[in-house]
Amino acid sequence: MLTILLALLTLAAAFNAVVLLRAAIAQRVWPRAEAAVLGAVVNFLDTLGIGSMAPTMAWFKFRKMVPDHLIPQTMITGLTLPTMVEGLIFLSLLGVGVDPVLLVGSILAFLAGGWAGLPLIARAKAWVVQGVVGIALLIAAGFFLLSNLDLMPVGGTATSLPPGLTIVAIAASFGFGVLINFGIGNYAPSLAMLSLMGLDPRLCFPIMAASASFAAAGIATHHIKAGKIDLWVPLSMVLAGIPAVLVAALIVKALPLAPLKWLVSVVISYTGIVMLRTAASGRRADANTQAPAPQNPATSA
Repeated sequence: MLTILLALLTLAAAFNAVVLLRAAIAQRVWPRAEAAVLGAVVNFLDTLGIGSMAPTMAWFKFRKMVPDHLIPQTMITGLTLPTMVEGLIFLSLLGVGVDPVLLVGSILAFLAGGWAGLPLIARAKAWVVQGVVGIALLIAAGFFLLSNLDLMPVGGTATSLPPGLTIVAIAASFGFGVLINFGIGNYAPSLAMLSLMGLDPRLCFPIMAASASFAAAGIATHHIKAGKIDLWVPLSMVLAGIPAVLVAALIVKALPLAPLKWLVSVVISYTGIVMLRTAASGRRADANTQAPAPQNPATSA
């Protein structure tokens, strides 16, 4: 089963790479330094356990690199291929120790949720996306705080879960798949949930990375073909992110990350609050636009 998953993930990564490169060549876009540095940093840290989505969203907002309503789509497209490399590495190193029912079930459920959520992000108004992203950032900041205070993950030593908890974990993976379309990553919630259920925290990594990899491959390909995102950002992130993942996973392997986690939690908290304020302003403007104009008493008499 593990060999099949690795082969399928390799094929999916190759297909996504071809789609991205062909679109980039057609649009004549070139990588740029800022997005490349961002891709290298967030993917390096993601491989070591910090997560990449929240810091990427925060930087996009802070630097105004991407319109707010296109942040999730651009971010997913730029993080997909490096995440797939992570998935291949974690599956190869740790996948053999995970219960195959939990692993495959979580992947399939997350994939289904990812596709189910695509129409939601396509139809959502800009202020809705801003609001969801803001909430996602604050939730991520909360998980960072728990991690910094050594309250997460508690974890255990189990390599599998009882049938009831396995069903709950797979069902939750579907929900996480829906939310990834809005930029809410599965790293922190999956790690917290599975660790609290007693699973060995190390074995959460192949589940999280493989689930995100398979789902994001299809989602990113959809966004590339839709042609709404500026491809220089994700192209730059991919080209720098893949080497960063390899360096982190195969050479560095571990770093003292506690001070950096505190800094990241402060930055994404501030960005989340700013994003929610922007969403509130957009909602008010939208409501004023849709409100009927007051009638003139003189003309209505």
